[in-house]
Amino acid sequence: MRKIDTDQRRAAAGKRAGRALLALSRAAAGLTLIELLVALALAAILASAAAPSLQSLLQKQLLHAALNDVQGAIALTRSLAIARGGVVLMAPHDASGDAWERGWTVFADRNGNRRPDPGEERYAVQQPLADGIHLGAHFTSGTGPAYLAYNAAGRSCQAGNSQAARWGTLTLEAGQHRRLVKINMLGRVRVCDPVAQPALCTSAD
Repeated sequence: MRKIDTDQRRAAAGKRAGRALLALSRAAAGLTLIELLVALALAAILASAAAPSLQSLLQKQLLHAALNDVQGAIALTRSLAIARGGVVLMAPHDASGDAWERGWTVFADRNGNRRPDPGEERYAVQQPLADGIHLGAHFTSGTGPAYLAYNAAGRSCQAGNSQAARWGTLTLEAGQHRRLVKINMLGRVRVCDPVAQPALCTSAD
């Protein structure tokens, strides 16, 4: 009888210990789930706070890449004009000149219409810039299709008169970021940030 009672007590004690362990396991699992939910909530808050900064950083990188394309095209136009001893143009694909971001062509304008036509030498064709980039232009003698021209001396000029100076500004924008590409009457190029360098950007070309 005593042996049976002892066995029963041991069995009961084992069951109680098992239930206690099961309760502890459930409590631990519940605590882990709560911690996970809290961590997810904090991650969501941090992500939402960081999103504007990441977007601004991306826009700045896209602007920098577009600026390199513009500067490279201007330098190519100038060097080709000097090398071939004649006027070379850089003109947007968009005939109105309002959407340089759609791309541009560097070419020799044989017929003087400021547009790249069949049979005319095309030295470079730029594909559209990344989405979200805007590229506008404002030049002196702004009538007719927009363009940038260089003469054999490496100076910016009018398409129909290589001796007449023509200068202006190309403006790149991506979100809140802007860069001005200013071309003076000698054809020299400088880049400025209107926010960080207001005096430089407002000075005469």
